[in-house]
Amino acid sequence: MEKIRDEVDSSIAEVLDNTSYILGPKVKKLEEKIADYSDCEYGIGVSSGTDALLVSLMALDIQPGDIVITTDYSFFATAGVVSRLKAKPVFIDINPDSYNIDPQKLQQWINKNKDKLDKVKAIIPVYLYGQCAEMEPIMQISEKYDIPVIEDAAQSIGAKYSSKGKIQKAGSIGDIGCFSFYPTKNLGGIGDGGMVVTSNSTLAEKIRKLRKHGASPKYYHSLVGGILGLIQYKQLHY
Repeated sequence: MEKIRDEVDSSIAEVLDNTSYILGPKVKKLEEKIADYSDCEYGIGVSSGTDALLVSLMALDIQPGDIVITTDYSFFATAGVVSRLKAKPVFIDINPDSYNIDPQKLQQWINKNKDKLDKVKAIIPVYLYGQCAEMEPIMQISEKYDIPVIEDAAQSIGAKYSSKGKIQKAGSIGDIGCFSFYPTKNLGGIGDGGMVVTSNSTLAEKIRKLRKHGASPKYYHSLVGGILGLIQYKQLHY
């Protein structure tokens, strides 16, 4: 912190001086940088990694009774956001070598539950300890069964996934990527913060609306949202 203290103090003073505390120019600049860094078209700042996951599920129109498949080894928020929408989290065991969701066990669950596939509305692989999940077979499953993928990359911004000579950045592989800027993460902020990245313009527009109570333009509410925008002082240095 001592190495960047002057730069951080200057950035905080700039925000205080212009009084654009929420979703101002600093946030827009960060959104653009994170999107570019993650090889995505769009970045949408939100108030936490948890809200990044929640607003992503909302953008996919997850309904009560829907099924969201995820890993059984993650922070509570991954399954918690599913339950908040009154959907059902289905847990798939991990690969003991990586601690990430095991694609073979995911396929085995699907093989045994073909009668439930119409209720499966999303897959959330989690990237633990800076390491991407085995995404190639997961994306094959996604494409075969038309199930959107939300990457929970809270711990893994900047991580790379290599398969068959192709290198992809965390957040750019599935339909939506979610990052956390909680102070303990590999890109931590002064307080909490989160970011959603995507290259899908329709999803990006919907997520932007949802984080501001569904408003676009201001005070015209076409959706019921409520996710708070990223507060500027929480992410000033990148």
